[in-house]
Amino acid sequence: MRGWLRIAAGVVGAVAGFIATLLLLELGGLGNRADLITSGLLALFGAIAGLVLATRLATRMDGSAGSLARNSLKSLAVVVLLCAATGVGYYAYAVTTATPWLNPNAANPLLLFEVRLPAGTTVPASAQGIAIELQTDLNTMPGEPSVSRFRRDGDKPVIAGEVELAFRTSHRQLAVNIERQPSRLYPIGMSAKAPHTAEFGPWQSQADGSEIRYRAKWPGKP
Repeated sequence: MRGWLRIAAGVVGAVAGFIATLLLLELGGLGNRADLITSGLLALFGAIAGLVLATRLATRMDGSAGSLARNSLKSLAVVVLLCAATGVGYYAYAVTTATPWLNPNAANPLLLFEVRLPAGTTVPASAQGIAIELQTDLNTMPGEPSVSRFRRDGDKPVIAGEVELAFRTSHRQLAVNIERQPSRLYPIGMSAKAPHTAEFGPWQSQADGSEIRYRAKWPGKP
């Protein structure tokens, strides 16, 4: 039990020495915030000094004859393990809480879509009468109608548009609101990574008689 107390004292001494060195550098105006390597090395030296002093004090207080070097090395090993565990924990936290950007540090890919409406549906002549929104479990993103791609497929009008895919998620749906018509909601059955495809997928029928097809278009790809 005494051995563990000496090791614990060494760990506490290392932490205290590290903090004390940083405080002395800051309060004494000796530290250089632009030179993090030197400051870090000095703080490390303070931690080791604190560890050795605390271990020596604990050894004297309990009257043991244990080796100072051996006890100090044990405390140092515990400190290293604690630092490693802290680093692993922080990395895991950073990974699990990081924003799941679909295409980090680059332009967002696009969801290109076409909606084939039931026969007899009236389509506004301009984009002002159509509101498009991509809804996910992480965000909502307004879309843009592509009026130049509007057409008729037999007696059915077809509208088209695009919206940015910002986040990596498999929970996506597209809301299409045309003035003086009921709101339409289309599930987007695309994987979380939304891989690029050169062609539209098959038409997917909806309960109201409309259909949708779509594809993901990544930057720099046709």
